[in-house]
Amino acid sequence: MTERAETLLLLAATLLVGAGTAVVTLTNEEGITFDAFVAATVFLASFGGLLFAIRSWAPKATRLLLPPVALLTALGLIEVFRIDRDLGRLQRYWLLLAAAIAMTVLRLLHGRGVEVLRRFRYLFLAAALGFLLLPLLPSGLPLGGATINGSRLWVRLDFGERALSFQPGEAAKVLLVVFFASYLAERRRGLAEMPRSIGPIRLPEPRQLLPIILAFGVSFAVLVYQRDLGASILLFGLFVVLLYAATDRPAYLIAGGMLIASGASGAQNVFPHVQARVDAWLHPFQDFAGGGFQVAQGVFALGEAGMFGTGLGAGAPYLIPAAATDFIFVALVEETGLAGGFAILAAFGLLFAVGFGIAVRSGDPFRSLLALGLTVTLVLQMTLILGGVLRLMPLTGITLPFVSYGGSSLLANFGIVALLSRISHEERT
Repeated sequence: MTERAETLLLLAATLLVGAGTAVVTLTNEEGITFDAFVAATVFLASFGGLLFAIRSWAPKATRLLLPPVALLTALGLIEVFRIDRDLGRLQRYWLLLAAAIAMTVLRLLHGRGVEVLRRFRYLFLAAALGFLLLPLLPSGLPLGGATINGSRLWVRLDFGERALSFQPGEAAKVLLVVFFASYLAERRRGLAEMPRSIGPIRLPEPRQLLPIILAFGVSFAVLVYQRDLGASILLFGLFVVLLYAATDRPAYLIAGGMLIASGASGAQNVFPHVQARVDAWLHPFQDFAGGGFQVAQGVFALGEAGMFGTGLGAGAPYLIPAAATDFIFVALVEETGLAGGFAILAAFGLLFAVGFGIAVRSGDPFRSLLALGLTVTLVLQMTLILGGVLRLMPLTGITLPFVSYGGSSLLANFGIVALLSRISHEERT
């Protein structure tokens, strides 16, 4: 793709944001409000600034990365605004901040490249663990933890009469990817060799595997304690995939699959909130007024979609609890139809293909594992949330990357885009 084509696609996404916001307000008989202009301006400033940063500090990065991200972000901005005007306006500010952070990452890596991240891997690990532990702070402090929907994942920062809530675990997942990629790139040969055995099972040297097992175990234990089912599965899946990619040993995949199966079965029996989600997944209409209400309303919304949907602003996504976060895909499909749903899946497919392509072409093991880990993080997020809302698996509460409302998620995912862009640039140079 040429630079001109990339620019035109970003401008088309900007027009989509403005037109979509205008359609939403027109459908609700409000006329075309100032929101349409603000939404388009903020979107153009965010992606225009990010495009400028990439061309200045990662000029040889692939041109195929930003367009699908822009499309997904545009659809998310429109639908979040359609569901809740206040959240939609707040999401615009988060987008500006996310773009600014991505630009900062590109600027900081301009001189030495992503290789410099390897020097600070244990610092990143400590920071990730610190972020994961932040929600455990006592409530009531100026900076304290908060329990929302039964999970203690949030940190609330009080500013007098106002408060800002965010999920530090979103930043932690990116930092853990950097640590895993750096450690595995250095120890991949030792982990691939399996000189020890317990019966027919062959194992690597404990000193090779122990540090990363401890890092993973502490992170996983914190997430389980916080009742964050989705992030726990995401972290475990990421760990297994990177371990297999670094060693080319299928035994790690087999062991990981067995642990996931046994862990899922055990969690269903031990944790009541996991059992409740499984029941809501299997039998949503048996407890329609209770635990199955959200899943059932999502089923009804999908049933109204048809090929082209009800039209923006003409559906009823507000009837689904957490429609702007967990069920944003269902809300979009209800109003844009199967055509809109397939467009979202196609955009994700292109984004993942680009990410995996960057990982495959990177000759350096660290860069390759880092690009793979960042891409797999997005893949697992999309798989978990779409599998939940489409009733292919229990709902986990993971947000849909770039689309769902959530400032913390947007900041982390734009950081991923910046890192992938920088890796792509270095791979080509």
